[in-house]
Amino acid sequence: MKLIPEIQAARGEIQSLRRTIHAHPELRYEETQTADLVAKNLTAWGIEVHRGLGKTGVVGVLKRGTSERSVGLRADMDALPVHELNTFEHRSHNDGKMHACGHDGHTAMLLGAAHYLAKHGDFDGTVVFIFQPAEEGGAGAQAMIDDGLFTRFPVDAVFGIHNWPGMPAGHFGVTEGPIMASSNEFRIEITGVGSHAALPHNGRDPVFTAVQIANGLQGIITRNKKPLDTAVLSITQIHAGDAVNVVPDVAWIGGTVRTFTTQTLDLIEARLRKIAESTAEAYDCSVKITFHRNYPPTINSAKEARFAAEVMKEIVGAENVDDSVEPTMGAEDFSFMLLAKPGCYAFLGNGDGGHRDAGHGAGPCMLHNASYDFNDDLLPVGSTYWVRLAQRYLAQQEA
Repeated sequence: MKLIPEIQAARGEIQSLRRTIHAHPELRYEETQTADLVAKNLTAWGIEVHRGLGKTGVVGVLKRGTSERSVGLRADMDALPVHELNTFEHRSHNDGKMHACGHDGHTAMLLGAAHYLAKHGDFDGTVVFIFQPAEEGGAGAQAMIDDGLFTRFPVDAVFGIHNWPGMPAGHFGVTEGPIMASSNEFRIEITGVGSHAALPHNGRDPVFTAVQIANGLQGIITRNKKPLDTAVLSITQIHAGDAVNVVPDVAWIGGTVRTFTTQTLDLIEARLRKIAESTAEAYDCSVKITFHRNYPPTINSAKEARFAAEVMKEIVGAENVDDSVEPTMGAEDFSFMLLAKPGCYAFLGNGDGGHRDAGHGAGPCMLHNASYDFNDDLLPVGSTYWVRLAQRYLAQQEA
């Protein structure tokens, strides 16, 4: 493993930043203390700081030399509404809030890289450090773009990374094309006519209709979608009624749809609407459908994915880089940045949880888990990756 010696030596400092952030988690669009910490450090290191993009986002700009080339490096800052079960010293001090997804580590790794690049300055061009709020359901990436992120700070490409529990610590995973799915929610509200449970013929049963719709929706995946087009439709909620002997007036179904392409999503939404409307009509009920598209699929551009993989291999060796990693049906709002710019999103192995100090909560060290903790052994690896990626990218000849 070829880590930058100065970054290895600074591990304690980077770890201190990470654990400070972990101890003071803030939810989406509330990341004021985290943003203050980021901005204070960037300013101290001589990096130009801009605030307020996406409400609580921070952008650092570091320019050296005369090249017009520019690269964006992104880390997310927000925590989750989870009550932490860990009892170690850097556990959350904010009840009901927790860094259960490793955004504390992502922010610290990028700060470590920013400090090194500001100190050494051995590159020609501009590095844009993007500290993003509200990845967890708030579309903070799009909010920053709407506030002029890429018009005020134009970049030739943008890169992101996420720690990945279950992957060996220090390994990387990346792939060309889709790496994470789109995230979408639906709600189907069925209105019928209530009745006594003993006299269902006097009403129009929305519960029975909801069950038929639920069964019909699975046919979209098995009979309408091409088998090779990956998609998941999950019904996660069915709600109706308050009394055991009363057929209610209203029932509703809720769930999610995840796909790797917009075309597949378009098909699923159209079929969902048709099945719900036609089934409700068949049973003399009415239906109201809400389909909300949250995050689009995260799709890596081929050139940048190959470039990122080569940088990874230089650092940890080819045997520790999976450059055709299996995509996940989870979602990520870095997808919005990849719609605006070419770039690459990748995974950095977080291990199997063996790194956790005494006092960690029961259960695995998986993402969005109340006993999760970021693996601090990754901090020098992630910071080295960001530095080498920026240096190599800016050193490329113009295409």
